[in-house]
Amino acid sequence: MRKPCCDKQDTNKGAWSKQEDQKLIDYIRAHGEGCWRSLPRAAGLLRCGKSCRLRWINYLRPDLKRGNFAEDEEDLIIKLHALLGNRCDI
Repeated sequence: MRKPCCDKQDTNKGAWSKQEDQKLIDYIRAHGEGCWRSLPRAAGLLRCGKSCRLRWINYLRPDLKRGNFAEDEEDLIIKLHALLGNRCDI
C-alpha cells in the first residue's frame, strides 16, 4: 500500500488564493512539472500534490484555451462528429 501523499491535517482545502497560485506558477516556471507529490513542499505550499496538479492542469497552464469555440473549430467538431459519431476508441 502506498503511503499518503500528504498529512491531511496540515493542508489547505477550498479556494486557492492569488498568492498560492503565484507560488505554483513561479515554481513550475523555474523547475518545470515534475513529481507532484514533492512539489507542494518544495514550492512552499500547504496543499496536496494532487490539488497542485489539478490546479495547474485545469486553471493555470499558459496554453490553456478559455472561452467559446471559434467558428472554424465548431465546424470541425461537427464534421468530425458526423464522420466518427460518439466513438471512444480513437
